[in-house]
Amino acid sequence: MYWGLHILDIVAIIAYFSVAIWIGFRAAKKVKNQEDYFLAGRGFGKWIQTFAAFGQGTSAESVVTTTAGTARNGAAGGWLIMSTGVLFMPFLWFIPFILRRLRLLNMADFFVDRYQSKSMAAFYAITQAIFFMLVAAMGFKAMSATITAIAVKPTTELVSTEKWEHERAVRWMELEQAPAERLSEVEVKELVDLRLEQPQREFSYINANWLMVAVGVMVLLYAVAGGLEAAFVTDMIQGIFIIALTLILIPFAWIKVGQQTGLSPFEAMHAELPQSMLELFGSPRLVDLTWYYLLAFSIVGGVNLIGQANQMTASASAKDDTTARVGLFSGIVIKRFCTVIWIYIGMQTVILYGSTVQNPDFVWGHATRDLLGGLGIGLVGLMIACLMAALMSTADALMLTTSSLLTNNVYRFIFPDKKDSHYLLVGRLFCGFYIVGGIVIAMYSEGVIEMFKFMALFNAIVAAAIWMGLLWRRANAKAAWCSMVITFLMILVLPMLIPLIPGLRYHEALLMQTEPILASSQYIATSADVNRRDSEINEWQKMNAIGKAIGAEPTALIQGDAFEDRYEIAAESIFWAKLIKDDEGRIRGDGFLNVELLALHALGVNLSDNTPSMNQTIAVSLKIIVPFGALFLVGLLSKPQEKRHLDVFYAKLRTPVSSDHEEDAERMRLTVKNPERFDQDKLFKNSNWEIRRWDWDDWRGVIYAFAAIFGIIGLLWAMLHIGA
Repeated sequence: MYWGLHILDIVAIIAYFSVAIWIGFRAAKKVKNQEDYFLAGRGFGKWIQTFAAFGQGTSAESVVTTTAGTARNGAAGGWLIMSTGVLFMPFLWFIPFILRRLRLLNMADFFVDRYQSKSMAAFYAITQAIFFMLVAAMGFKAMSATITAIAVKPTTELVSTEKWEHERAVRWMELEQAPAERLSEVEVKELVDLRLEQPQREFSYINANWLMVAVGVMVLLYAVAGGLEAAFVTDMIQGIFIIALTLILIPFAWIKVGQQTGLSPFEAMHAELPQSMLELFGSPRLVDLTWYYLLAFSIVGGVNLIGQANQMTASASAKDDTTARVGLFSGIVIKRFCTVIWIYIGMQTVILYGSTVQNPDFVWGHATRDLLGGLGIGLVGLMIACLMAALMSTADALMLTTSSLLTNNVYRFIFPDKKDSHYLLVGRLFCGFYIVGGIVIAMYSEGVIEMFKFMALFNAIVAAAIWMGLLWRRANAKAAWCSMVITFLMILVLPMLIPLIPGLRYHEALLMQTEPILASSQYIATSADVNRRDSEINEWQKMNAIGKAIGAEPTALIQGDAFEDRYEIAAESIFWAKLIKDDEGRIRGDGFLNVELLALHALGVNLSDNTPSMNQTIAVSLKIIVPFGALFLVGLLSKPQEKRHLDVFYAKLRTPVSSDHEEDAERMRLTVKNPERFDQDKLFKNSNWEIRRWDWDDWRGVIYAFAAIFGIIGLLWAMLHIGA
């Protein structure tokens, strides 16, 4: 055994990486120019496009974030992760179709093609480089959290400082689980102090930072050499691995749940889990994930999807527009069905481990070690390889997208007229820059769920400029610049820079919190509720006998009677991600500053009486209202772009793409010569809105999309109700 791993586990990991690196160097022999490197010659068919979309959209954080969200907030936590892609499924039928018809090398070129601004393209390239580093950081964080959890130290091997912190964490979890009305004043104060202290419960043999560095080197070895072909071929292989990862734990979890509860897996969900965890669209008890927050988050996240530059990479590499739309749509549908299974596995892990896992990011790692480790046949190693494969399948494609953006739209903008080989070398250097940036961000970041929320909202910076540029003739460079700069300041610059002012994190006015709220929900007691309450009473009496009971003795329940589940909606920071205690015991703000809420407070809006979820819903909503509102207002008040240029741009979007490069060039020659040749396809003629009439393929895709939506939600609903 090495770091808790069997020798067969290590063999499985080495074998996988050997194959990935071989694929990269084999693909390198085919790279002759930038189109070969960044778009693989635009020759991919539907099969590879499907798994490329699945691989890019699915990283190590996809599994870990979903199970962690479920472990923390039940089904609503899993729904947070998947809601954007599900509710906006019809858009996923049109986005790749539109992007392929743009016929561009990368998404930054859109700003040159539509707004005739190279500086805007450079700005977009820089924002996307930051965004993709965040995506990589989230993947590195999730992967390292899971693998370090697999190699967690037993309590008998903790050093004295680790033991002390572990005991503090155990006490914290005990107080959190006790009903609010049973806590004494002393215990309430102790709980508040522990929330600020946030002691760590698990410690690992493996250093997470060095693990991230090692995996980053592996990504560079195969993807820098082989370009997009290496990335997409490994995406296809890794997609199969990820599906195996999704399925491999289920039978082992079923066996363990049956042994532990004596019930079937679905019956155990209803017998062992509180009802609040089975409410899909948010529960009153899950104050962070109310239905209105989930709805606002889904809308903003869905609108932002088009801003991701990797969407262009995936779509532009397809041989034609039909292949692009079928590949991306199919890949995301597969991912969403897998996400339902991850939510189910998350539910099973809560049954198995409950509060024994303090950090939800570690849930998947604990399950892997517990369920597969005892077999000693390499399954833990296979799981680690799957996690690394999931991370690498996303990191490699996004690395190449970032490299393409920075090379062609920033470096070439500053240093034009160099040889193609020179730009190819620069592109490979930017790949290294991307990986290093992602690792550094991961080392200093919060948990994967917090990173996911920030990442899903980040592209509000550019989404309005892209959507309005595609649909509205009045959108011009001045309006787009106004929208992007204001949102960039709101989302990234001000939240990062303002906290650097000395003493600001300790400023009393910024330490304002929401008021704690004692709330309750009414339920009818089931046999499971009765058994849980009896267990709580027995545990309380046992602890009371040794003088360690928390609060008053719980009241017994009778099956069929109505009972009240009382709980506290804890006070939370309004302007900071959270409040913590520093080494001197002083309370300070931690994380980014929420400038949207700070601005509303300055305008006299009372935020302290709101729930934390309501404040976050307001902040999320402003991330779509501000950029679209600014662009629309400036666009109406300023001069539109030159008509001939806009005529050709929108005519190109109505010109079908041919898989034959020469034929496609001829189609575009005819379009440039006569931009009006597809005007019959416009829905609103003689208006500033450029919306294309749908044909049968469009309607068929929308039907597919709604079938997928109902199928995914139906499967999730069935999962939550079977065995009730």
